[in-house]
Amino acid sequence: MNGHVKSMHFGQFMEPVTTLLSLLLLMAVDSTRIVAASRNQQCGNSLQQTLKLTRLIQKESVDLIKTYKASQGEMSELLCKVSVPIVPDPKISGMDTSEKIVSIYTHLQAFLPHLKRVYEQQTDLQLPTSPVLDGLTRVSAHSRNLAALINIFYQSLFPNVPIQEPAGGPTALPPPQNVFQQKVYGCVVLKTYKELLANVSKELRTLKNNKCKRI
Repeated sequence: MNGHVKSMHFGQFMEPVTTLLSLLLLMAVDSTRIVAASRNQQCGNSLQQTLKLTRLIQKESVDLIKTYKASQGEMSELLCKVSVPIVPDPKISGMDTSEKIVSIYTHLQAFLPHLKRVYEQQTDLQLPTSPVLDGLTRVSAHSRNLAALINIFYQSLFPNVPIQEPAGGPTALPPPQNVFQQKVYGCVVLKTYKELLANVSKELRTLKNNKCKRI
């Protein structure tokens, strides 16, 4: 067999191999696109669910603070204007996605003990059937669920990096307070928490529009 015939046989052999490699490459590219699209959809769905719950708690917190002020008697509008340093800052921090999600989570966790303390104080100041107590119960329960959803979303993006719990141990709560101090503390906690929820909603919308589209 001369060189020309050998070359022809080699060329005939390589044609199906080349075709197969091309098909495999196309399949790999399509598979990558399908996986990316699936992850994008999961990311968007997860954030949409979290955003929906955030907006619900935002509405509940707006209604709650109105109800709270109405129940506190005279000068209720001035209660929220007093400075209470022990109440956490509502601003979300962090430079990248991971840090911002962790900040959202730790802020929610930090506020839960404050909401519980306000509820405990208000049980001594309100009737058992008070809408303030009902509102505090709903907001607290939904906020725990929101923190859990944030944790799940974080783990879906960073499965090998456990989310950090709030630094510094348990959240610091105020010492025993008189009635007026309790009214001020409750109003400031609810007002600041409402601000936090607005910041969380803004950050989640940004993440949904940016992060999910790049996955």
